[in-house]
Amino acid sequence: MIARLLSNDFPRNRILAVLLLVVVVTLALTPFVIPGIKALNVAAKVLVFIVLVASFDLLLGYTGIVSFAHTMFFGIGAYGVAIAFTRLGPTWPALAAGVAAALALSFVLALAIGLFSLRVRAIFFSMITLAFAAAFQTLASQLSEITGGEDGLTFKVPSVLSPSHEFSSEPFLGVSLDGRLLTYYLLFVTALVLVLALLRIVNSPFGRVLQAIRENEFRAEAIGYRVVVYRTTSAILSALFATLAGAMLALWLRYNGPDTSLSFEIMLDVLLIVVIGGMGTIYGAVIGSGLFVVAQSYLQDLLRIASEATSGLPWLSALLSPDRWLLWLGLLFVLSVYYFPTGIVGKLRSMRAASKRPPAAGEPRHSPALK
Repeated sequence: MIARLLSNDFPRNRILAVLLLVVVVTLALTPFVIPGIKALNVAAKVLVFIVLVASFDLLLGYTGIVSFAHTMFFGIGAYGVAIAFTRLGPTWPALAAGVAAALALSFVLALAIGLFSLRVRAIFFSMITLAFAAAFQTLASQLSEITGGEDGLTFKVPSVLSPSHEFSSEPFLGVSLDGRLLTYYLLFVTALVLVLALLRIVNSPFGRVLQAIRENEFRAEAIGYRVVVYRTTSAILSALFATLAGAMLALWLRYNGPDTSLSFEIMLDVLLIVVIGGMGTIYGAVIGSGLFVVAQSYLQDLLRIASEATSGLPWLSALLSPDRWLLWLGLLFVLSVYYFPTGIVGKLRSMRAASKRPPAAGEPRHSPALK
């Protein structure tokens, strides 16, 4: 059963399996184990980024395509939900209509970008996608009658998902059973289903062809695969999953604006998470998103504690100032790239492969006894 759910793509490393289990269990129990609205917001952001980063890794890690338009599809999903709730009201049909319209628009744009741009060289394709993303962000900022402009859109969700809606007057394990909790678990189940779907895609014959194209595009073309078709299909699938991630974000925040879902900073965060977690593995999106988002959210708090604890050493206290959290986050990223050049998942899997490698000729199978 587990093998079918994971599409026979097991972690293949005990440490990795434990890390994945810790991330999933922590996300599942966050409302009850870590009290506070900040912890719940961080966990929800992790869920959104897991889907977003995994969808981007389908494009970059498995197909070898570098696209800077991924946040455009992310924003389309968020704006689809925001506009639908604003215009049609806080109903489930409005949510369905917004998601469907966003998916349709993402499909058309991804198809257009794929057909017109994937035939060019990689660097030119990246520049074209960057131009598309910048143009869409400018368009979203200027169409204030539809998108709310720079102020964005604040909207209501179905009453059952509203924080004011309580299912029970008595808390359960100290947690209020309200619409906010239901929304979180809706995001959790959605993220779980989408990650399992991506695992199925990358471990299917289609996914194997994508990896073959990544390794050697000309060889894949020579043996009969239509590279443009496969790359375009990969771009479309990646865009659709990113759109769903954007819809998840809007549903949680009950707000969307240009800086919320279309900012280039989000694209940089996605690239960093892919590098930290490991390219070419969906599990890397889970591990990388958990580590990066938690570090980004709590690093300032940790630095504040450290700065107060070292107040007797002014130079050290100043160095650990919360205002320098970006410096320390960058340092952590550099160290992670230095010690894990293939990402955390890639490093752990290579360690597993090295431990199972048979000894070379003339190499002793066991360490000689000390004399």
